Amino acid sequence: MFDVARRFHVRGVTRKRPVSHVTLAGPFETRSIKRVINDVENVAKNYDLVNFQLKGFGYFDNPNGKVIFADIEPSKELEELRWELATRLTKYAELKEWDKDKKFSFHATIAFKDIDRKFPDIWRYLKSKEVPNINQYLLRITILGKGRRIVCEYDLMLKRILNRRQALSKKIWIITKFILRLKLFRRRLVGAIKKIFWWS
Repeated sequence: MFDVARRFHVRGVTRKRPVSHVTLAGPFETRSIKRVINDVENVAKNYDLVNFQLKGFGYFDNPNGKVIFADIEPSKELEELRWELATRLTKYAELKEWDKDKKFSFHATIAFKDIDRKFPDIWRYLKSKEVPNINQYLLRITILGKGRRIVCEYDLMLKRILNRRQALSKKIWIITKFILRLKLFRRRLVGAIKKIFWWS
């Protein structure tokens, strides 16, 4: 995202202190942010290591211009988590049509808004790069309010809701990443032990 913004002098994505993310639902309107928070917590607490992979680049035309994105290949867990969340939110929130579809297009936006004239050059540049094949894990689900301001986050490693201050805490973020590393180590260790003893 920042590489494209710097190289091609486009700022549509990077204008307002962006964070790389995968949208699970939204933007949407609701009268009950507390209900959204409860639903996110009640859905997410049933998931642990939710992985996905970056699998190349794509683009689509939007009424406001082209959008370039990193293509996300979701795991079964990520698809189930998103669908369960969308199903709950549909009962009281005004979701977009694409959020109501079980076949959801997971992606991470790289560039949009001010790219139309530079699109051929940006697209050629991305196609010349090695196709990313990066395994990632969903660590937090962020709930944004007015002005795209963080209201709170659900931390899948800590298994709890973080208020805005906690969500922005570098100390808590370090703990979240440490717990992820522990869980991945445990998974590899259990896999190695099963291989040694021929368990399946």
